[in-house]
Amino acid sequence: MTHTPMAAVWEELGGDPALLPGVSTVARAGTLEAALPVRALARACVGACALAAAELGARRAGLARVPRVIVDDGAVATAFVSERHLRIDGRAPLNFAPLSRFWRTADGWVRTHANYPHHRARLLSALGAADDASPEDVAALLAGRSAREVEETVYAAGGLAVALRTPEEWSAHAQGRALAEHPLIEWDGPAGRGGPAGGGQGGAGGRRGRGLGPLSADGTLLPAAGVRVLDLTRVIAGPVATRTLALLGADVLRVDAPHLPEDPDAHADTGFGKRSALLDLTADRRALDELLASADVVVTGYRPGALDRFGLSPEALAERRPGLVVAQVSAWGAYGPWGGRRGFDSLVQVATGIAATEGSPQRPGALPAQALDHGTGYLLAAAVLRALTEREERGHGAVVRLALARTAMWLTDGIGRQEGAGAVPDASAGEPYDRPDAWLSERAGPAGLLVHALPPVAFAGGPADWARPPGRWGTDPARWT
Repeated sequence: MTHTPMAAVWEELGGDPALLPGVSTVARAGTLEAALPVRALARACVGACALAAAELGARRAGLARVPRVIVDDGAVATAFVSERHLRIDGRAPLNFAPLSRFWRTADGWVRTHANYPHHRARLLSALGAADDASPEDVAALLAGRSAREVEETVYAAGGLAVALRTPEEWSAHAQGRALAEHPLIEWDGPAGRGGPAGGGQGGAGGRRGRGLGPLSADGTLLPAAGVRVLDLTRVIAGPVATRTLALLGADVLRVDAPHLPEDPDAHADTGFGKRSALLDLTADRRALDELLASADVVVTGYRPGALDRFGLSPEALAERRPGLVVAQVSAWGAYGPWGGRRGFDSLVQVATGIAATEGSPQRPGALPAQALDHGTGYLLAAAVLRALTEREERGHGAVVRLALARTAMWLTDGIGRQEGAGAVPDASAGEPYDRPDAWLSERAGPAGLLVHALPPVAFAGGPADWARPPGRWGTDPARWT
């Protein structure tokens, strides 16, 4: 069998290769076109997630066969830019703030991220700019400075800026070398891949969906029905993972700190199927403990170490709750000199050589989607689903880690080696992808009238859309239903 990107991902997930023939692809020309194999990455991530969902659903429903999985390039391409297709009462959200962009420096390029007010304030402070500085003011300040010096100065102030690097420069960088020593999907535990986070006694390991069967009243197969997911994520990758788990029937409760408001538009894109609550983890530890006491899955998306003081490191959670599935996503990984740094998809593209590859000698470029975020999000959901299947069979939990930068290195270095002749359907021979309309839907809810991308995770008998639209951020009680 040709070792395709999908097969490579499924192997890292510890899945049975005999299930791979049950995945079919609808190829469509014109989707996610780029210099790098973005389409192959997207197919593999979504396909692995759908297969993991179908496998878990078959296991819980007692089906003789795992339902067939369909990966449609149109659905995948539309979902990978879901934030661009979103409309709220006819309004298109602003995905990047004016100071989130590329800037010319004295010796190259730097990209900054300032979508959140506190990141904007730290960027301007680090550059010695006024609080009301315009893009023109910032451009003038950066034009005479070194890109690497700007990177270090802004990061030291708690802001976000990354100097443009080539793939070769990133491979030689200490963080690039550290990432190269780790797999794309990193499992912790004495058994390695799919290994237990703790013993199989007690804790979440003994529950099987709280008596809720995986079949809904209308016969839809919901593999994660009754699974409680504590969502401690922000922005795109983590919320995409938990949005996918909500699609599959999980009770997903996103918890945010009251002093870190989320962009309402971002929540409208990734809040489908979830509830959203506010909780001061310092002042209300009792409420947090009550949530953890009956959670099946905890997903974290803050920079490594940021939640440790609350007892929410993957290691602490695994030790405290044998049988718990813990999933962590970060920008740069939980190791190496950049392990504790903040980061976003756009910045990881710049650091890892993607922006240089997709650009020109005159200006850096970008992928046709925030594919590191979306791809890593679907991989994270796939890992959680596979861990839940393992828990059904063996009663143990798992700890799994993914990083946007490691996904980036798979895109730049790994996928090309996994694509042989005939390994992936030729999209040029498929149906054209002219418009995304077939994969968009309209839904009214508390946030307004939403036009949104439909989920790309599809298998026979599975859900076609989320059970509920996003509610208003932070308005649900911090307790399980």
